[in-house]
Amino acid sequence: MVKEVYLVSAELPIEEKFGLLSQIRRCAVSIPSNIAEGAGRNNKKEFYQFLGIAFGSTYELQTQLQLLVNLNFISEAKIASLKELLAEIQKMIYSLKESLKL
Repeated sequence: MVKEVYLVSAELPIEEKFGLLSQIRRCAVSIPSNIAEGAGRNNKKEFYQFLGIAFGSTYELQTQLQLLVNLNFISEAKIASLKELLAEIQKMIYSLKESLKL
């Protein structure tokens, strides 16, 4: 997903370099990063907490992608598969969190 976000965001106008472009990329990278950090803690409670952060970042990214469309920076068709992938990742994180319920 991160690779796809980078490819899509590369098409944004240069004036968005420090705006949505930067924010979208940081958000996309934070999802797997938080999952990895949480898994590396070797503590179920902390892993659960980091999954929550990653889950929140998926919704942040979803919002930012929609903003790209609303601001006419990119077409809905261009990000449709990315939004589907993001929805699948949301389901996976949710299921993993449910399996860890304390």
